[in-house]
Amino acid sequence: MKSFVLHGALPVLLVCAAGVRAEQEIVAPPPGKLYQGFFYSAPLPGSDDASEHNVAPADVAAFETAIGRKTAWIYFSDNWFESRAFPADTCAWIHSLGKVPYVRLMLRSDLDQRHAEKTFSLTNIIAGEFDDDLRRWAISAKAFAHPILIEWGTEPNGQWFAWNGRWNGRAAGPARYVAAYRHIVDLMRDAEADNLQWIWHVNWDDDPERNWNRLENYFPGENYCDWLAVSAYGALTPRAADRPGSFREELDAAYPRLTKLAPGKPIIVAEFGGDVHYPKVPAAIWAHAALEDLFSGRWPAVIGFCWWNETWENDDIAAHNSDLNILHDPALTSVFREALAKHAALLQTSPIVRQP
Repeated sequence: MKSFVLHGALPVLLVCAAGVRAEQEIVAPPPGKLYQGFFYSAPLPGSDDASEHNVAPADVAAFETAIGRKTAWIYFSDNWFESRAFPADTCAWIHSLGKVPYVRLMLRSDLDQRHAEKTFSLTNIIAGEFDDDLRRWAISAKAFAHPILIEWGTEPNGQWFAWNGRWNGRAAGPARYVAAYRHIVDLMRDAEADNLQWIWHVNWDDDPERNWNRLENYFPGENYCDWLAVSAYGALTPRAADRPGSFREELDAAYPRLTKLAPGKPIIVAEFGGDVHYPKVPAAIWAHAALEDLFSGRWPAVIGFCWWNETWENDDIAAHNSDLNILHDPALTSVFREALAKHAALLQTSPIVRQP
């Protein structure tokens, strides 16, 4: 298998290596180096909800200019209550920038959290009610003909999402989740969408903390994921009552569980962040410690990270809004710019593609 680094939409040959995938794939950076991804979302005009996919090339350019470094992937949600079609246009412009689309495949009826799903339930997925839509999606993804990072069932051990066990029979829920996850992956593989790289993405801790809700119970198996991912956050609102744990504490808790589940699998911090107006622990201080730990090699299997740049309303009082956008806090922007410059030799700014 040949390996390339993407620069713009054009690949540059690096090395040759053996491999087994039939299509291109994104491979881990050299040992000790990290990818950085980019996520951005803001409320749409007239709405208090962020779509989680209204990112544009101008947002990428503004972010990369501010932090002084390029990003390897663009992370966005594909909400099926809006469309069940493959997001071809978004993937195309991301690829044109020399980056990899990272799709959160979100089979959900709305953006609200902490409720059962009526349409895209685990039971309905397993029963094949969306097989035609999923197959069409996979066929379009295959036609895209470039690598795509993809996840379904984000943070299953968190009760905020409808695929968590709380909403699916509690103790019976994780097995239903695994069956639905495997159903989706098997269907898309049968459609020969081999350019899809599946990422299984959990929260750093289990909420609720019940034995049936342990993240291990949701693991679909090593054959059903190429990479693992974890979310680890500081304060999510300016009024958070509990002082958040440090990024180190959170990763130290999750990392050994993930490496035990899937030894040798790459891990990414798909989401991390903190509210820029939280007074008890400034986001800049929390992020500085997180970045230093990431670049220290403390967690050798970790190959990348992505800050969750989002703002959203929590109620009718503007001062209560959550704001995790790096560019809205000069101190946080400086932390990223300085840390990425300091550790520039450890940052893999272009995705490495292994070509058959």
